[in-house]
Amino acid sequence: MTSRERVIKALSFNSPDRVPRDLWWLPAVELSQKAELEKMLQRFPKDIETARFKPGFSERQRGKPALVAPGGHPPVLIPRRGKYIDEWGSWWCVGEDGVIGEVKEPVLDTWSKLDTFTPPWDYLETVDLREANQSCAESDKFMLSDICARPFERMQFLRGTENLFIDLAYGVKEVYKLRDMVHEFYLKYTEMWAKTDVDGLFFMDDWGTERSLLISPKLWRDFFKPLYKDYFEIAHAHGKYVFFHTDGHVREILADLVELGVNAINCQLFCMDVEEIGREFRGKITFWGEIDRRTLALGRPRDVYELVLRVRKALEIPEGGVIAQCEWGKNNPPENIAAVFEAWEMPLSELAALVSISKDENSK
Repeated sequence: MTSRERVIKALSFNSPDRVPRDLWWLPAVELSQKAELEKMLQRFPKDIETARFKPGFSERQRGKPALVAPGGHPPVLIPRRGKYIDEWGSWWCVGEDGVIGEVKEPVLDTWSKLDTFTPPWDYLETVDLREANQSCAESDKFMLSDICARPFERMQFLRGTENLFIDLAYGVKEVYKLRDMVHEFYLKYTEMWAKTDVDGLFFMDDWGTERSLLISPKLWRDFFKPLYKDYFEIAHAHGKYVFFHTDGHVREILADLVELGVNAINCQLFCMDVEEIGREFRGKITFWGEIDRRTLALGRPRDVYELVLRVRKALEIPEGGVIAQCEWGKNNPPENIAAVFEAWEMPLSELAALVSISKDENSK
């Protein structure tokens, strides 16, 4: 069974020969743990890859240090310390090599600039997706697009996070105009990727804190849900699977994402009640990871085994519905990353016995 077939069977609940694997890593890992990363990928090859493509270029970046946002997963560009401008015109500060920075000078810091502002259409005009089809043809991996849309995060990059939350709270007319402008841009980008040979389209927005949604569920449904509906309909109309990433406690909108047709969701399961999520959503959507990042950074392999066991017992069904995935953070012990995939490969009864033994030993 090829990787592409394996992932599709997991997504369609059609009994793959094993659980598909996917590994993300922060750019810093390539700087400080590259040899370990290469060994990990040899030992546990990924079943999911991002199609090659040439990013576009905006005139707003001409003559300035340009930040080309690392798309896909894992990021392919390594950001270095410094100040950079993105294709929309906002300035980013990267404070540490290999760590994604943050916007310090949003291009629309005041609404007075909105009347003369336009999306970077020249960026889309210069994106070259010809290599995407070639990379799909050359590989038997399940191929994903670049990030096709991230409207909530893009609006934060344009306005600044604090400004945007105030805008949303007061419902000012300008925030609707900005939303529609961003949406129009992402509709075009989604359509471009939907016409390629990739298997799935990748979307993202981080919607939660560790304890709750960042905005009220009602505001999310009224203001943002219609955007995702449009993106996902384009994907499905072209026969593509929808992959969606969101960080934080997003329990309140999981049912909405299932309703909208998300095929695979990557979310921070351990910000929520994994077992409760499993009782409601197991078999309705494929859970594309993940494993608690604090444990990966600070725990031991036996702690990782225990978390994978929880995920498997809560979410795994014989027909599929799960993808073994985690994110390798800066300086995470490689043995913890390996433990994730070791635990997914074991028969469930064997993993449960191993965790039970570890607990007994730890209690002595």
